[in-house]
Amino acid sequence: MSENRTAELTLNFDPFPVLETERLLLVRFNREHFERMFQMRRDDDVMKYVERPRPQDISEMEIFFQQNEELIESQNGITWIVTLKDENLMAGNIGFWRMKKEHHRGEIGYMLLPQYWNKGIMSEAMAAVLKYAFDEMKLHSIEADINPDNLASAGILEKHGFVREAFFKENFYWKGEYLNSAIYSLLVQDFEKRKLLEVGNSAVR
Repeated sequence: MSENRTAELTLNFDPFPVLETERLLLVRFNREHFERMFQMRRDDDVMKYVERPRPQDISEMEIFFQQNEELIESQNGITWIVTLKDENLMAGNIGFWRMKKEHHRGEIGYMLLPQYWNKGIMSEAMAAVLKYAFDEMKLHSIEADINPDNLASAGILEKHGFVREAFFKENFYWKGEYLNSAIYSLLVQDFEKRKLLEVGNSAVR
């Protein structure tokens, strides 16, 4: 099962790890993605449960880009752009925007443009990222902090074995309101158990 992880986590994203699934390529964020990233982070439906300022001008994507590059270069985070192979266009993004290296833990976040919802795309991307995170990054656990009203996000997490471990009442202040937070987590041993079950179920078929 999971190996003993005692030393502080050491990460290496050079070269950048491109991830591939049946339908998707998960690639590095670059300036070709600015227009769609701006569109996504301005969309009312996408941002409904994301308590962060929305960009006012596409030029702000350069700042966002540089922040992502700094995270990768410092090995303190990584973001993938989710693209469909048959389109070669950005559909969304997924990644770890915060790392707790001393605890071998990363916090995951993800977004998808509305035209790609309900097609299993984010679930497919999530499966690839989780495999990379546990197998290659050697994380021990992954967490997600979401608005508990975001049922779609909770559904993706639960589908992949995340368990809601905490519910904080009105711990987050945003635009004149105190909001609740739900914390989900997935441990490496639980991820590995699910993989074994999937292999077993495939063999039975």
